[in-house]
Amino acid sequence: MTGTSRTRAELADLLGSRRIEHVVVLGANGAMGYGSGAVFTTVVPRVTFLARTKERAAQGLKSAIHAVRSSTVANHVDTGDYEGSFDEAVSKADLVFEALTEDLDIKRRMFERVDKVRRPDSIVATVSSGLSINALAEGRSESFKKHFLGLHFFNPPNVIVGAELIAGKATDPKLVEFVDAFATKKLGRVMIRTADRPGFAGNRVGFKVLNEAAQLAEEHGPVLVERLVGPYTGRAMTPLATIDLVGWEIHRAIVDNIYDNAADEAHATLKLPGYMDSLIEEGTLGTKSGRGFFKTENKVKLVLDPKTSGYRPLAEVKLPDLRFIDEIAKLHHDGRYKEAMQVFMDAPGDWAALARKVVAGYVSYAFHRVGEVTETIAGIDDIMGFGFNWAPPSVLVDVIGVKETVHMIERSKLPVPRVLADVAKSGTSKRFYTNPHGNVGRFFVAG
Repeated sequence: MTGTSRTRAELADLLGSRRIEHVVVLGANGAMGYGSGAVFTTVVPRVTFLARTKERAAQGLKSAIHAVRSSTVANHVDTGDYEGSFDEAVSKADLVFEALTEDLDIKRRMFERVDKVRRPDSIVATVSSGLSINALAEGRSESFKKHFLGLHFFNPPNVIVGAELIAGKATDPKLVEFVDAFATKKLGRVMIRTADRPGFAGNRVGFKVLNEAAQLAEEHGPVLVERLVGPYTGRAMTPLATIDLVGWEIHRAIVDNIYDNAADEAHATLKLPGYMDSLIEEGTLGTKSGRGFFKTENKVKLVLDPKTSGYRPLAEVKLPDLRFIDEIAKLHHDGRYKEAMQVFMDAPGDWAALARKVVAGYVSYAFHRVGEVTETIAGIDDIMGFGFNWAPPSVLVDVIGVKETVHMIERSKLPVPRVLADVAKSGTSKRFYTNPHGNVGRFFVAG
């Protein structure tokens, strides 16, 4: 389930096995559609942006140019719609890249159309963030199933290089090898192979933490939660701000899929909070709708009160004494990461304990997914590091220490992964983070 290292000769052989000269992007007006389309234009001569209308596709092109700040994108893109341009474009494509909304039925209806007109050897890839690859291909032709897989980029794909590759049970293994090589060598992706499980690897682990933060916000308020689970814990962006950026309705689709289809040991943390469900129905979608956990009115920053669904000025929110966070952030700034996390482990009080519980849950949950979503912890490490820009779970274990991590998990009354328990019991020293290209320091932000 994880990618393999290859020699230059092996990569050359794989890349020479077929050519990708025309990519069709379905849903090109959406952020993932136009963002991925922009990435493809860097190596593919022709990229066709399709949307419900040609105007929407043209807007997608405009957004792609803006995203990468280069008008050269337009030199490789033509636009069209699902009525007048679909059959001709898809029938000539080497790769059909589907980026529609995260809805199983909508995607399956689109794949039915694709199946009728695609070339027998064309690749069909979905950028789905966690829907079953096998379920999406259900009812399709054998040729379609053989050439169908998940190619999950992370948003924005022109910035974030982590990507997941998910084969279906009928996907041709040689095709998987080719797409892996193409995405790695040509598109500059850090590829992680994952199993066809709800949320795959990145979103399965990442959205567990995001949704837990949303649950905690109902009781403690968004501002306090953002501070407690902030950059000093090893993440580039705070969790609730991330949900606002991703979009509340997308967050709901991802966590609902995992909650409904993966009854694991942390099942309760993946239940969408009721206040979010209600507010989504009223049009609260995060940044795209102008309001989420945070919004701005008349240049005043406001924060949501989940208990009342109202907003109040951010400046009026009073926080408890959290000086331990400032101390940790200063140590991070000086590159003293082990000392910083020792302060984190020793910090007194209920708020520090709550922050440790969230971090302990992240580490515990990630290690318990090994063998289910990836073959080794390295796959989860890489997608969290290069997909979410979070400190990989193994990095946290290495910086905190194995025994200390086990103790943190136990104090939080969470299940201890066997591999951590065994190493802690043996007394041996073991480094868990193995990626030679991962700079541990980049994961800890001084703030």
